[in-house]
Amino acid sequence: MTLIVSDNSPLNLLVSIGFADVLPALFQRVVIPPDVAAEMAHPRAPLEIRNFIAAPPEWLAIQNPATRLALPHLDPGEAAAISLAVELGAALLIDELDGRKEASARGLIVIGAVGVLERAADAGLIPDLAVAHTRVRGMRFHVADSILEASLERHRARRKDAK
Repeated sequence: MTLIVSDNSPLNLLVSIGFADVLPALFQRVVIPPDVAAEMAHPRAPLEIRNFIAAPPEWLAIQNPATRLALPHLDPGEAAAISLAVELGAALLIDELDGRKEASARGLIVIGAVGVLERAADAGLIPDLAVAHTRVRGMRFHVADSILEASLERHRARRKDAK
């Protein structure tokens, strides 16, 4: 994949645990809609997230979708991210279940924050996926332990097969 559009939650998590820099190594372009940038800049967002979006890295582009899909059951950031991903023919970085279902129904490739961490570990960008998962568990991020454990098992199996 060369282009990915991100929703707020997974990008926030990756920034918060110190692994946002794996995104440009895995994807040539990372794009967010202005709605997501606004969520990140909200006064109640953690200072670290507000600082990140106040001076975004050069690998992060902010782009408005030309057309917004009617997705009233999703929050504005999710709806804008899905609209932009459909428009650009991009993969979508999203964690919320309803958003993932909507994106998949529209034929988008969907990946979550845990999937990004797993891919980064597979590529050697993260030396220890278990440590990354420990950081995820330390955040106010809702992910089942079974998802993290399955991710770690897949990664370990691929690493073992590569030897």
